[in-house]
Amino acid sequence: MKRWSYPVVVLNFKAYREAVGSGAERLAYVAETVSKELGVTVAVAVQPTDVHRLSSRFELPILGQHVDPHEEGSWTGHVTAVALREAGAEGSLLNHSERRIGLSEIAIAVELLRKEGLRSIVCADTPLTSKAAGALRPDLVAVEPPELIGTGISVSKARPEVVTEAVRMVSSVDPGVPVLCGAGISTPEDVYRAIELGTVGVLISSAFVKSKDPQHTLTGFCQAALKSHESRSSRL
Repeated sequence: MKRWSYPVVVLNFKAYREAVGSGAERLAYVAETVSKELGVTVAVAVQPTDVHRLSSRFELPILGQHVDPHEEGSWTGHVTAVALREAGAEGSLLNHSERRIGLSEIAIAVELLRKEGLRSIVCADTPLTSKAAGALRPDLVAVEPPELIGTGISVSKARPEVVTEAVRMVSSVDPGVPVLCGAGISTPEDVYRAIELGTVGVLISSAFVKSKDPQHTLTGFCQAALKSHESRSSRL
């Protein structure tokens, strides 16, 4: 598993029509192009059916959108960490607001991903649940209040205290677990503000996938991420 440099932009393709199959390839190409041009770590989270399709063609990190807390065996309709690794994934999102699982299941899934040498990004809806997630020592925690997801109203503007408190609480249980910010991130200013509040990057979906010009949109996000990260680093 390659070490990610900061800042990080994670693009969740969800199940949007524009981001399946050939559409996923088109968006992954854009993501890889911008990532290489600007030197920003850009990862894409895709449906299980697209993991191998993208990992066999692109160098950028490919993540599953979910993994089940099961080892290989007599399971039907489940996605295992082994299957993701074999398909070429670098890791998986866990506990997204649209695919919630319990804390005990998250703990098992994080360990199974770790066992396979895969990265885990655990989503959390509040600072308190972010703290619980951080205690499991995933690679990243992504705080995103579900009521703001897809609204175009960013948590970094509307509820900045959620972000700063999540960063503080995760650090209190494990300073080595970095935090991402999601929910409503739709402009470069939102990205800049999210990193200024103490995160290492952002989790974005519709603002990129649904954009009329994904390359222009992602370039703006990554430039803002770089600028904010460099500004914050210079003050530390």
